[in-house]
Amino acid sequence: MGATPTSGADTHSRELEALAREHGLNPIGVRPRLWHYISEMWRFRHFVYYMATARAYAENQRNYLGQMWAVLTPTLTAAVYVAVFGLVLGADRGLENGVAFIVVGVFLFRFFQTSVTSGAHVLAERLTLVRSLRFPRAALPISAVITELANLVPALVAMCLLVPLTGLIPGFDPVPITWWWLLLPVAVLIFALINTGVALIAARIVAATPDFMQIIHFLMRFAIYGSGVLFPVTHYVEDWDLPWLVAILEYQPIALGLDLSRQIILDEPTIPIDPLKWLIALGFGIALVVVGFIYFWGAEERYGRD
Repeated sequence: MGATPTSGADTHSRELEALAREHGLNPIGVRPRLWHYISEMWRFRHFVYYMATARAYAENQRNYLGQMWAVLTPTLTAAVYVAVFGLVLGADRGLENGVAFIVVGVFLFRFFQTSVTSGAHVLAERLTLVRSLRFPRAALPISAVITELANLVPALVAMCLLVPLTGLIPGFDPVPITWWWLLLPVAVLIFALINTGVALIAARIVAATPDFMQIIHFLMRFAIYGSGVLFPVTHYVEDWDLPWLVAILEYQPIALGLDLSRQIILDEPTIPIDPLKWLIALGFGIALVVVGFIYFWGAEERYGRD
């Protein structure tokens, strides 16, 4: 007789749980199934978009020049590196226009750098939002990459204006404007996939180990030299007779992301249009997004609770 109330209570609880699941409600602090998580991401796509665009608009509003800094920052950074590596050190080995090479590299690498660093610490930055509202947390690092993509658009316009002007510098060949330039949005979107995958992976690591954020800054400094941002690094290591090292440096994701834009923007004999590299870069982008998304989802129930 004493077991009947308990049994009835259990039955009632199961009925309530089934009713809750039927209406899309899930227990708090429990990781949802992957397919449900993906469908939730799709349901929150407008939230991701508006959060990203609002952040892109708000980032520079406190500055006197406002959104112009989205153009000025990469332009001034490129000017510094051009002066040091292009004009003073002459680190343009085997290139007809090393200045244009640096300009494209700096603009595109900054997109990678800001996407990953913003995505990595966005959970800590939006901790109040994470703890107060229920939504798929992957929306935050993804929106961070979209924010940087929005900031990149005016910067790309500036880059496309600057590159032909580099031919006016004595000793550097002119860069013609061709129909290949129309492929620039495709190259940037492939690079955005790479950035998104890396940002998702970094976001989970930093959420669990905040000190890793400092390591990311050092890794970025290494990447700027190891990915051929400022000079064709593969042209230097070829002298070492280490073909495997050349292949790693040439086909790693960051270098590929930069190379796609250089292939279509620059008129460099050593950087021809290579369909194989486009396919490899796209494969890297898709693979990194899938791996990064699943890896991030694996700790969904812990975000904001550690």
